[in-house]
Amino acid sequence: MLDQLKIIQAKKEWLDSFRPLPLELLANLEQWLKVELTYSSNAIEGNTLTRSETAIIIEKGLTIGGKSIREHLEAENHAQAYDFVRGLVAKSRLEITLDDILQIHQLILFNIEPQHAGKFRNIPVRISGSLTVLPNPVKLPRLMVEFMSWLHAATEHPVIIASEAQYRLVTIHPFIDGNGRTARLLTNLLLLQMGYTPALIRPEDRVQYIQAIESASSSGSLELFHEVIFEAVERTLDIYLEAIQNTIRS
Repeated sequence: MLDQLKIIQAKKEWLDSFRPLPLELLANLEQWLKVELTYSSNAIEGNTLTRSETAIIIEKGLTIGGKSIREHLEAENHAQAYDFVRGLVAKSRLEITLDDILQIHQLILFNIEPQHAGKFRNIPVRISGSLTVLPNPVKLPRLMVEFMSWLHAATEHPVIIASEAQYRLVTIHPFIDGNGRTARLLTNLLLLQMGYTPALIRPEDRVQYIQAIESASSSGSLELFHEVIFEAVERTLDIYLEAIQNTIRS
């Protein structure tokens, strides 16, 4: 795991050596990432929109025949939530508030489940196909206060903190729906704040991702989960570096 972290750090430093990136290249990469992260994060949760269909909805505002209203809203909402997260990047980690996380969640469920958007669940829930026991809803306010205290006090490497924040939020599971998408967006906020690229967990990584959460829940070790997130961060670093090299060659 430490070797993987060293590689990520080296690639970030290489990327930093090219900063500031050309504005046109940066805008293109950021728009691509917004679509890709929206498509991937929603697909992990079962949304059947393809990558190109997601792009059409986000960029053109068009509807896709044969797809549900909910799937359209999930694409629109995630894109808006990602824009909101980008707007929080100027904050430091110490300045992130619980209200920021609730606002991310509210955007994720906007017009889908408005009665639950931005609010803690008040009923017990289980993750389908998972043996993980989720906290009783009565405990959620205290657990989220403790989560924020941990987030502000953590001193590990920024990528480890971003990864662990996702795991902690997913396993607290404070919301009826939208926990995974909210947690992944929080991870990406933490990464962007520190100058890293977002973590891109692909739909084809879904089984490995879920198994890593299960492994951490049963063993108490986050090593496998960190490996999944580290690979997702390195993936986008490689995409940025390849785009820069292509620009230089042209």
